[in-house]
Amino acid sequence: MRRFYDTELALPLMLGTAQYPSPKILAEAFRRSQASVATVSLRRETAGGGQDFWRMIKDLGVKVLPNTAGCHTVKEAVTTAHMAREVFGTKWIKLEVIGHSDTLQPDVFALVEAAEILTHDGFQVFPYTTEDLVVADRLLNAGCEVLMPWGAPIGSGQGLNNPSGLRSLRAHFPDVPMVIDAGIGRPSHAALAMEMGFDAVLLNTAVANAGDPATMAEAMAAAVRAGMLGKQADPMEPRDMAAPSTPVIGKAFLQ
Repeated sequence: MRRFYDTELALPLMLGTAQYPSPKILAEAFRRSQASVATVSLRRETAGGGQDFWRMIKDLGVKVLPNTAGCHTVKEAVTTAHMAREVFGTKWIKLEVIGHSDTLQPDVFALVEAAEILTHDGFQVFPYTTEDLVVADRLLNAGCEVLMPWGAPIGSGQGLNNPSGLRSLRAHFPDVPMVIDAGIGRPSHAALAMEMGFDAVLLNTAVANAGDPATMAEAMAAAVRAGMLGKQADPMEPRDMAAPSTPVIGKAFLQ
C-alpha cells in the first residue's frame, strides 16, 4: 500500500464533508465507509457554526485534508492554504486552482506556480490536476509527491472520462502515489480506478447526494476494496476470441 507523504491509509478512500443532509448523516457515512481521510473546505469550516463543525470532524478520528476549493488565483489559493494550516493544524493541503467556471477544470499553469510556493513553505501538497503528462511532470518538479488527477468534472458523477489518458499517466509515473479525484458517481467507477492501479479515490457528491448517503458510503468502501484486490490478483487481459473454460480433453464423442 502506498504512503501519502508520511501516512499510510488503512483504507484508500478519502471522503468529502460537504452537502450532507445533516451532521448525523455525515458521521454515519464516515462510520460505515471507514474512510481514512476527510476533506474539508476552509470556507465550509468558517461558515456559521464553524467551531461545532470542526469539533464534529475531529470526532470522526480520521486524517484531515483541508482544500482550497473555490480558489481561482495563485494568491487566493496560497492564502487559503496558510489559513487552513493554522485552523486544522496539518501540513496536508489539497490544492485546487479553478480555471473554468462551468467545468471546474483546474488552471494547471496557476496550479504549478501555487504548488511550488506551498511546497517551499513546508506544505505537503495534493494537487487537483488533469491527466496531462507534462503537467504531472511539472507538479512533481515543483515538489509535489502525490498527484490527484480528475476522473471527470467535479460533482458530475460521470466516472472516468478518459481511461486511456489515466492509464498512460499511471504507467508513466509508476512510483508516484495517485488519487482519482472528482467525477466518481457510482461504486463501479471507484472499483475501476483501483483496478487501473490508482492508490486511492476521493469523492463527495456521489455519497452526500445519494438517496441513502450512509449506504452509498459503505458501497464505495466495498468497491475500493474490490478494485484494490482485483488489481493485486493480476487480472487476465481481454481476448479477441472465445476460449473454452471447460477442458475438451477426455470428452466423449458420439458417432
